[in-house]
Amino acid sequence: MSDVQQRIDDLVKNNDVLLFMKGSASFPMCGFSGRAIQILKASGVDTKGIKTVNVLDDPEIRAGIKDYSNWPTIPQLYVKGEFIGGSDIMMEMYENGELQKALGTA
Repeated sequence: MSDVQQRIDDLVKNNDVLLFMKGSASFPMCGFSGRAIQILKASGVDTKGIKTVNVLDDPEIRAGIKDYSNWPTIPQLYVKGEFIGGSDIMMEMYENGELQKALGTA
């Protein structure tokens, strides 16, 4: 495992709710990342209490997360070490209640 893959793996394993995104929870830098934050808030998550990683600050993580998850886009949500998906998947799961169950906010 490369250094960047190890860094990503450590982040995933050591944070219950982790969002790789463009920008931060308080200042998303793209529409999809903003949508992901809004979905988390609607699901009952205090976004101040979650770990976010701004991929714009770290090109290695920006490229590496796509390989790590085998998912081509950002944002990417992980809950308790499990890859959930991007904002479209988050929205589908939110609408049917699965996201709230995964997050423990149902």
